[in-house]
Amino acid sequence: MFSTARTVLRRTVRPLSAAASAPRLHIANPSLGCSRRRLLHSSMVCRHGGIDRPEPGTGIKLTFKDSKGNDIRTVEANEGDDILSVAHEYDIDLEGACEGSVACSTCHVILQEGVYDRLPEPEDDENDMLDMAFGLTDTSRLGCQVKVTKEFDGMTVTLPAATRNMFVDGHKPSH
Repeated sequence: MFSTARTVLRRTVRPLSAAASAPRLHIANPSLGCSRRRLLHSSMVCRHGGIDRPEPGTGIKLTFKDSKGNDIRTVEANEGDDILSVAHEYDIDLEGACEGSVACSTCHVILQEGVYDRLPEPEDDENDMLDMAFGLTDTSRLGCQVKVTKEFDGMTVTLPAATRNMFVDGHKPSH
């Protein structure tokens, strides 16, 4: 009786384990920093890592300020970089606990009204996270969702006085 059950189990388990160890489709586009892996579903995964700094004098200038209006640092970014990645590249203390996956509000920034008005409307997931942001204003956005463009050269990005980090362990990604 037990040997029959083992035989049935072996026939059932082997095909499953063979399927689990089968090669997976992996498509990568290094220039976008994204890759696609087919596991149970297919979706793009963007890896948030370092960005390439522009040659001095050729980038789009951004000035980061603290909540009191004091300049923290003026930096240069490339077109298409997001504010969170730029801040991390230049060691500006913009938290980004979820590392840009729109699962927190710790990269909340306050933009100038003229800049805010020229941006596309925030998506629903960004609005949901902004609802939890500390010190929300009419021109608040998540830094991970704002892409730098040439028309924003010279823009000011103000960091709020505090953030709400929902991680129990206080996780703060290193830059």
